[in-house]
Amino acid sequence: MVSLKTRYLPSVFSLAFVGIASLGLAGCSEEEKAETKEIVRPVKIVEIAMAGQTRTLDYSGAVRARIEMNLGFRVAGKITQRLVNIGDRVKPGDVLARIDPTDYQLAVKTAEANLAAAEKGVQTADLANRRAGQLFDKNATPKSQLEQASLSYDQAVSTRDAAISSLDQAKNQVSYTDLKADQNGIVTAVSADTGQVVASGTPVVAVAVDGEKEVQIAVSENDIAEFKPGKTVKATFWSDDKLMLEGKVREVSGSADQQSRTFSVRVSLPNDQRVLLGMTATIEADVKNSEPYVAVPLSALGEKDGKKIVWVVDRGAATVHAREIHVGDFTGDGVNVTEGLKSGDLVVAAGTQFMTENLKVSVPGQQSASAGTAGTVQ
Repeated sequence: MVSLKTRYLPSVFSLAFVGIASLGLAGCSEEEKAETKEIVRPVKIVEIAMAGQTRTLDYSGAVRARIEMNLGFRVAGKITQRLVNIGDRVKPGDVLARIDPTDYQLAVKTAEANLAAAEKGVQTADLANRRAGQLFDKNATPKSQLEQASLSYDQAVSTRDAAISSLDQAKNQVSYTDLKADQNGIVTAVSADTGQVVASGTPVVAVAVDGEKEVQIAVSENDIAEFKPGKTVKATFWSDDKLMLEGKVREVSGSADQQSRTFSVRVSLPNDQRVLLGMTATIEADVKNSEPYVAVPLSALGEKDGKKIVWVVDRGAATVHAREIHVGDFTGDGVNVTEGLKSGDLVVAAGTQFMTENLKVSVPGQQSASAGTAGTVQ
């Protein structure tokens, strides 16, 4: 029994060893096959177009009237009526609001009474002056009395003239209790209402005068040098993609806003009934580049060792290589590159995180003159 077990055990270990060795050889063979298999990754590419000599500056703003009036009473008082609402059209002479005229009407009565008294004073002084003249002619009174009577008459006339001016002023103040429009326009804001006591000159109603419209934009200090009065720009509107007008820069602020550090620029628009006050507009201005640039999609931009790069495809070897670039600025369509690329370069447009140096890639559309966006990034 013992001898049989002794002969059996070596045979089992031998078979196990042979099996393990066979599996090891098979595993090495599969790894070698995997290592020798070349990875070819399909990519999405774009071909660099010609360098751009101009760029477009885009700024958004609101359409407003060129002339906007903040109307207020010329006298103080309590508002008794507001006759217009926002959006109402007005014409010269229309009453917009009224204040209580009682005190000013009383002032008119006082001025009328003062004028009547001044008229009586003139009549009395005139009679005294004439009598002094007659007596002087008869040598009944000295010349000094005649001169005094003449001066009294002149003083009475001056008092009467002052009373007339006071009456006119009082009447004007009564008329000022009606706030009236003096030009055609549309009411854009109401700042005070019935029952409110307002001081002289306090804005009550804002009116946008009919006529030329404009767009007010806020331009950064980096671009303000590109906006000069008279420069032609293009205006588009969010509410109507087909509406496009040619405008001109009319006014440029001489100093930046203290908070936003931007400059106010006003762009005049041609008369068009489709343009309404308050519409949002985009002003596009074409400016020359100090340095030519090429544009690439934002998805093509990568970073390596703290530097901006793109992956460029070698047409002959069908491999990719990292190339350092200098970024000019970012736009809504992508990135403007000032150095590192030239017209005709093929750049990986998507999947840059999967790229490695000398990676073999499958470039779709090789037969075409310009690579498109065909292909799939995996």
